Amino acid sequence: MTPHEYFAAQPTPAAELPDPAPLLRSLTTGALEVLAGVREVEQLARWFSEDAYRSLVIRANLSARARSARGAAPTRPTFRILSLRHSAPAESVVEAVIVVAGPGRARAVAIRLEGLDRRWRATSLAIL
Repeated sequence: MTPHEYFAAQPTPAAELPDPAPLLRSLTTGALEVLAGVREVEQLARWFSEDAYRSLVIRANLSARARSARGAAPTRPTFRILSLRHSAPAESVVEAVIVVAGPGRARAVAIRLEGLDRRWRATSLAIL
């Protein structure tokens, strides 16, 4: 066994994991706050896989540059979660769509969670 294999995240059975809905709500709120510039992306790091985290960092940087180009200050987003739907397409995997209403428009947030190292981790995040 190589060191990389030894330290790789270990799958956790779904029966040993908590209800994913509260985490899905928190990740949605957190990601939208990161993009708005009112939360540090590092605060969400432990809940994301490396690839998903890197994607969120890139998107947050683009949002910050867009705000800077417009001369807009970061402001806390006001939104409410209209619906949260999730399903389990495979063991220890949850795929969810969260519809969020904000001022002026609604957005959909798609998140894939996988049970790794005895907790849920987001392996994919898309904000539409």
